Amino acid sequence: MRQGGQFLKSRGHDVQVVTLDSKEGMNFNDFPLPVHALGPSRGHYRYSNRLVPWLLQHAPDFDAVVVNGLWQYHALGAWRAMRHLGRPYHVFTHGMLDPWFKQTYPLKHLKKWMYWPWADYRVLRDANGVLFTCEEERRLARQSFWLYRANEYVVAFGTSQPPTESGAIRDAFFRLHPELYAKRIVLFLGRIHEKKGCDLLVRAFNNVAAAQPGLHLVIAGPDDGDLRPALMRLATDNGLSDRITWTGMLQGDAKWGAFYASEVFMLPSHQENFGIAVVEALACQLPVLISDKVNIWREIEVDGAGLVAPDTAAGAQQLLQRWLDLPESERLAFRRRAGSSFARRFTVDAMAESLLQVVCKPSAAKA
Repeated sequence: MRQGGQFLKSRGHDVQVVTLDSKEGMNFNDFPLPVHALGPSRGHYRYSNRLVPWLLQHAPDFDAVVVNGLWQYHALGAWRAMRHLGRPYHVFTHGMLDPWFKQTYPLKHLKKWMYWPWADYRVLRDANGVLFTCEEERRLARQSFWLYRANEYVVAFGTSQPPTESGAIRDAFFRLHPELYAKRIVLFLGRIHEKKGCDLLVRAFNNVAAAQPGLHLVIAGPDDGDLRPALMRLATDNGLSDRITWTGMLQGDAKWGAFYASEVFMLPSHQENFGIAVVEALACQLPVLISDKVNIWREIEVDGAGLVAPDTAAGAQQLLQRWLDLPESERLAFRRRAGSSFARRFTVDAMAESLLQVVCKPSAAKA
């Protein structure tokens, strides 16, 4: 929203954000777009009785309304208001209909079924467009609920261009971790969470590291699922604890320095709607090793920007071994193709233009 909104603003559009967060305890001063904070909201569902009246009053002033995400009151409230006004709206699902959640958390899925028919099903059914960031996400969304009807569009999604590679950018990372200088770094950057396949990553590294003395695994990101102790024990049991660095969350130049200092990026995730870190790696001309559960895997494979395998222990090890077996000339070719893939598919400019093409269609276009 930040990056796409800034691009649209630069093209002369007025973009404003409505959130059910509260002004208290939130700092919106650094956010580049006007924010209407209608909280405090109640409970996990984030109900606020201020949303519908605000939309009834102000939504007619805008040419387009885009709902980001499902499963909380902002989506149902937007449906209620826009239905009353008889005006079009669009919904970005952001991977929230992926069947992985149904398979992994069946009780949560059952709970969602209790309000799906009268809430989010209607939100999608009546939207002028339901937006997906890639073809794989659109295809998978149809498998979560048998009661499903949507006017589907695949629109581009992406991120802004990273800072230009320089010694200063790399140094920002190496100042934090000087022991990594001159190492062959395999980088994971994201939340340390069960769905990210972090255990597969560590096991794959354990199985190939002995034959690759210069190889080093960097795991950068917050430990959302309290998995780090178990993963560290796994590395220690294999005598490789000194070849895995846990950086915590990296930001700014240190984050981009990690991308530029690495040889390859790896994400053997069990579910990934888009994988913004994957795209950030491509933007830094860093090839990616991903599972076929990262929804943009087809685009990556077609572009020759990385390698793809199943989200299994064998698949993760195969990814890493295939990369290490490549000659240097082919690894350099992967770098070039990674940068080209980003420029062609995943820039924020392409994202904003693609969104405009859909939301600016006449309302009569709804099927």
